[in-house]
Amino acid sequence: MTATTPSVPVDPSVLPPYVLALKERAAYLPEAQVARVLRAYEVGAHAHRGQARKSGEPYITHPVAVAGILAELGLDAETIISAILHDTLEDTELSREDITTEFGDAVADLVDGVTKLDKMRFSNRQEADAESFRKMLLAMARDIRVILIKLADRLHNMRTLGAKDAASRRRIARETLEIYAPIAQRLGMNKFKAELQDLGFRALYPDRYRVISERIRAALGNRREVISKIEHALATRLAAEHLPAKVVGRIKSPWSIYSKMRNEHKSFAQLMDVYGFRVVVDTAMSCYMALGAVHSLYSPVDRRFKDFIAIPKANGYQSLHTVLLGPFGAPIEVQIRTAEMDSVAERGVAAHWAYKTDSGPANSAQARAREWLSALADSQAHTPSSAEFIENVKIDLFPDEVYLFTPRGDILALPRNSTALDFAYAVHTDVGDHAVAARVDKKLLPLRTRLESGQLVEIITAPSAVPNPAWLEFVVTGKARTAIRQYLKHLQHEDAVDFGHRMLDRALDALGTNIDAIPVKVLERFLEEAKLRRLEELLADIALGNRMPDHVAHHLVALRGGGRPHEAPHTHENIRITGAERGVLSFGNCCHPLPGDEIIGYLSSGKGIVVHRVECPNVAEFRKSPERCVGIEWDRDVQGDYRAELRIEVINRPGVLATVAAAIAAADSNIENVEYVERDAAAATLLFAMEVKNRKHLADVIRRVRRTGVVSGAYRYPL
Repeated sequence: MTATTPSVPVDPSVLPPYVLALKERAAYLPEAQVARVLRAYEVGAHAHRGQARKSGEPYITHPVAVAGILAELGLDAETIISAILHDTLEDTELSREDITTEFGDAVADLVDGVTKLDKMRFSNRQEADAESFRKMLLAMARDIRVILIKLADRLHNMRTLGAKDAASRRRIARETLEIYAPIAQRLGMNKFKAELQDLGFRALYPDRYRVISERIRAALGNRREVISKIEHALATRLAAEHLPAKVVGRIKSPWSIYSKMRNEHKSFAQLMDVYGFRVVVDTAMSCYMALGAVHSLYSPVDRRFKDFIAIPKANGYQSLHTVLLGPFGAPIEVQIRTAEMDSVAERGVAAHWAYKTDSGPANSAQARAREWLSALADSQAHTPSSAEFIENVKIDLFPDEVYLFTPRGDILALPRNSTALDFAYAVHTDVGDHAVAARVDKKLLPLRTRLESGQLVEIITAPSAVPNPAWLEFVVTGKARTAIRQYLKHLQHEDAVDFGHRMLDRALDALGTNIDAIPVKVLERFLEEAKLRRLEELLADIALGNRMPDHVAHHLVALRGGGRPHEAPHTHENIRITGAERGVLSFGNCCHPLPGDEIIGYLSSGKGIVVHRVECPNVAEFRKSPERCVGIEWDRDVQGDYRAELRIEVINRPGVLATVAAAIAAADSNIENVEYVERDAAAATLLFAMEVKNRKHLADVIRRVRRTGVVSGAYRYPL
C-alpha cells in the first residue's frame, strides 16, 4: 500500500492522550478489535500528517474525537474505525482500495458514504451540498451507521466552531439547525439533538443565546427550593405505592425556550413558570401505576395527557406525558418511562448497539428508522433533482407528529399540519392519486382538511380521479409531493406530445403537407441528426419551446425532397386551445389573459407557450422574434378557471372588505389573494386576485361588486 504506513504493532506508551482516551472509551470491545481501532489511528495519522485544523491542532485529533463520541454510544469497531478514517478519501491520498485491503469492504463503504463530493463539478455550492447530502442519505439507507458517523462529525465540529470565521460559523450553524438536529431527532437521538440545537443557536444568534442562558440560570437559582420540594413529594408518593423509581428535575435548554417563545408567542416568564420532572421505573406496567400515583398527588390538567407508550412517536420514542397543577399554582410536566425507554429516548437508534445485530431484535427507534430510510430510498428514485429531494426530506423532518387511525385500526404518524391528502398518500400512492374526499370521524370533508391526533380517517377514491397541480399548495409530506410531481411530469410529457403534434401539423400544413405524409425513413433520419430516440421526444421539445416548429417542418420537407432546409414561411392559421393543455401552456402574469380575450402565444425555451393578451405591453418586444410567436385562439368550449385581478376603490370603513369579498363569492369566483395598494382615512384601493371562467364571468363579478354601495370604482387589472 503506497498511501498507508507499514503495519507495526502500536506501542501504548507513545500514544497521545486523546488516543488513550479513545482506547479507554472503547474498552467494551474485544482486545483484537481495540487493536484494529489503534491500527486505524496509525493509518489515519499517517494519511493526515502535516495537516492542521483551523485551531492549529493536528488534524487527526478531529477524527479521533469523532470516534470517541461514537465509542461513548457503545458502537461496533467498524463504525469507530470508519470514524477515524472518515476524512481520508476526501482530504488525503489514501484510496478506497487501501481502506478495503486494510479494514474490509464494510469500513470502505462507511467511509465512502460520509465522504463529500468535492471532486465533482457543480453549477453552484448549493447544488454540491444537495448532491452530497443526497448521497449521504442513500448510503445511510443502506447502512444507518453512516448517519451516526456524520452526526458525531457534525457534533465535534460544532463543539470546536470557534476557530472558524463568522460567515462560516453562521452557515454551518444554520445547516445544523435545519438538517442535522432534526435528523438526530428523527432517529430518536435526543441527547445529540439537544446539544446540536444549543450549539447551533449559540453560533447563529450569540446575543440571544447569552441573554436567555443568563435568565435561565437566574430563574433556576430562585426556584431550587420549589423544585426540591416537588421532587421529594413525587418520590415519597411513588415509594408509598411500592414503586421503585428515579425522579429527576428537567431543565429546558436555551434553544427550546427560544423556539417556544418564537413559535407559541409566549414570554420567557410564561415558559419558565413550568416545572419539569422525569420519572424512571422498571416496567411498562409500572409506568401506568406511577401515573395513577402522581395523579393522586396533584390534580391533572384536562386534555394534557399523552400516551406515547401505546402509540410511540415516529422515531420510536415511548413515554407517558402528563401535566399536573402543582402546590404553588404552577403547572408540573411529568414524563414517565422505563429505563429501556429512557435509553432509547436519549440515544435512539444507537441505544444498546453492542447487543443488536442486523439479524437480531432492533429497538423501537431502529425499527422506525429502517421504515423511514426505506421510504427515503423509494422517494429519491422518483426525484431526479437533488435540491427537490432535500426539500422533501426537510419537510419530513418536522419535530411534531399527529397520530391517525385507518378504518382497520392501524396507526399512521404524519408531520404536524398534514392534510387528508397526505394521509391518503401515506396509505398508498394509488390511494392518493385517486382520492376525491375524506371521511374524518365519519364526517365528509375535503382533501385539504388539516388533521388532528386521534382522528379516524377514511379516504374516498374514484377510478377517474387524478392528481391536481393545486394539491402541491397544501400537502405537507415529502411522499405526497414526490408522487404528485411525478404524475404531473408524466402528464406534462403527454400534454407536450399532443400539443407539439398540433404545432408541427400547423407548420407542415403551411407547407402543403402533414406529419402523416412524411416517410418513416425521413423522420428517423431527422431524429438521428437531432440525437433524439423517438418522435415523442421531438414533439415534446417543440411544445416546450426547445425547437421551433416552422424550422422542424421545413427541415422535414427538405429531407423528404432531397434538398437542403431553408427558412420556413410565416403561417397565419391559429392553434385552438381548450384549457386542457396546462402542462405545456402558461399564462402571462403581466396581463392575465382570459377566454374571450384576443391572445398571442410566445414560445419560451423550457416553458413552452406563454399566453398573453394582444394588448399586453410586452407583446411589442415579443414581435421582434417572430419565429417564437405562435398564432393561437381560444376554443369554443374552453374548460377550467383562470386567474384575473381586480383593482377596487372603496370607501374606507369597517366591514368594507367583507362586503366586497361576499359579492365576489356570490358571483361563484374563488378569491386567491387580497392586498391593499393604497390606503388613507377616507378611501382605500384593493387588489383582488381571483379565479374566473372567462371575460363574461369577470364582467359579472365587476357588476356585483359595483352594486355593493361601498365601491367607487372596479376595474380589471391591468386594463
